[in-house]
Amino acid sequence: MRAVDLARFNIQVMVGHRFRTLMLMIALIIGVAAVNLLTGLGEGARLFVLGEFSFLGKNTLIIMPGKKETTGGMPPITGEAPRDLTLEDMQALTRLSAINHAAPLIAGMAELSYQSRLRESFVVGTTHDFFAIRKLSLLQGRALPPGNPTFADAVCVLGQTLKRELFGPEPALGQWVRAGDRRFRVIGILEGKGVAMGLNFDEAMLIPVASAQMLFNQEGLFRLFAEVRSERELTPTRNTILSIIKERHDGEEDITLITQDALLSSFDEILRTLTLAVGGIAGISLAVAGVLIMNVMLISVSQRTAEIGLLKALGASAATVRRLFLSEALLLAIIGSLIGLLISESLLAAGRLLYDQIPLGSPVWVKIAAVGVAIVTALLFAYLPARKAAALAPVEALTHKQGP
Repeated sequence: MRAVDLARFNIQVMVGHRFRTLMLMIALIIGVAAVNLLTGLGEGARLFVLGEFSFLGKNTLIIMPGKKETTGGMPPITGEAPRDLTLEDMQALTRLSAINHAAPLIAGMAELSYQSRLRESFVVGTTHDFFAIRKLSLLQGRALPPGNPTFADAVCVLGQTLKRELFGPEPALGQWVRAGDRRFRVIGILEGKGVAMGLNFDEAMLIPVASAQMLFNQEGLFRLFAEVRSERELTPTRNTILSIIKERHDGEEDITLITQDALLSSFDEILRTLTLAVGGIAGISLAVAGVLIMNVMLISVSQRTAEIGLLKALGASAATVRRLFLSEALLLAIIGSLIGLLISESLLAAGRLLYDQIPLGSPVWVKIAAVGVAIVTALLFAYLPARKAAALAPVEALTHKQGP
């Protein structure tokens, strides 16, 4: 029997048994859609998180207070801090010729107000070099002034959204904003930056680090960023920084120093594993679909015994009968997989429209693997019913009577 005849015959069978076909199709659609959709969500989350941490250059070191031993796992986000990182530590690092920029970071929430408008917002205490390290651009005005980081200048730079919510269409440059019990003069407006590392710069206010220390009554720094002049100097500079801080902290190595590559590598490994695990769990639904195909086809063989007997009486071989059942399963798997892919891709596209910052989408190999697994599963689980149908004797099949 030619492939065209097989396809035509199977389509007639599928149309003639609509409910059975629909049940099998739904099982395959759910299986393929679940694999593609969950993998797409996981991949989107992985790319989003990696993008969040890739704002720093590859030659930027992140220094955190507290020491945690490296075991090959994820670098610590927070460290135990027996001794604070200080502005004096940062000033000691800026004397290194290999360091291009160094910037401290203190962050906290504060109530900001301008005239009658109030807003709870994120306040970042840092220095002029932070703009270069974080590649922050200005829409208006200027960045925080360079100079002595211990000088608490009463100036600030606002994110775009924060400026709009406090000042509306009015110009903000030169105006005074109150944060807690302090006042800051607006000297700059940031260009749209979006969210990075969970911090939305569009809704943040940047002030000098010394001012942030007084605002939050906090001496210790949350982070130190050190941009090395070249990647080639990264490792020796890292060792030099550890030596300097150790010497300044009475011989105790009580900081954690990581590179962006280490951070990204750890996040990438963890999130990729989670994505594969979620995709694998979704793949179980394809095995369930396969069991359903086998059961339904076994019933189908029983219901179509007379039809099989007639085919054999007309000269159809056992191989032809077997091919009929396997090709029906193949056709179901192809149609169900394509519909499942279409539905899941539509949902991922809708997700991208709703959350345009998250690149939701599964890799091409996942789509191919989902369809391939669905087809292989359908053929494997359809083989037993097909073999049973092929083994029927013509006379026995023609004289077979279905039960009540």
